[in-house]
Amino acid sequence: MLQGLRTIVYYVGDLEAAKEWYKKVFEIEPYFDEAYYVGYNIGGFELGLNPDDTGYSNGNHSITYWGVENIKSAFDRLASMDVDIHEQPNNVGGDVWVGSIFDPFGNVIGLIENPAFKLS
Repeated sequence: MLQGLRTIVYYVGDLEAAKEWYKKVFEIEPYFDEAYYVGYNIGGFELGLNPDDTGYSNGNHSITYWGVENIKSAFDRLASMDVDIHEQPNNVGGDVWVGSIFDPFGNVIGLIENPAFKLS
């Protein structure tokens, strides 16, 4: 049985650069920091950075959406970090908004503002 989102791993190639970039994005230090993997606990979910990107390209076909309270301010903050925009924030129904950017390593980072979703 599926239990919900637990971990997203981004394959980054340059682990030191990725570690610094994600520390800046999420404004936290990693809880696990080794040469083969760096892990961040973000609101009870894991963001993992793996330096071995040999089997991956910039064309993966999935987006993980990270919850935000205010998509405009969160998106503006990320966009100010000189990233490429994947999808401008847009309303996808009701009060739900999504948008996404590319990190410097080719991964798509999605943001979602969904006031109906509350962690229990």
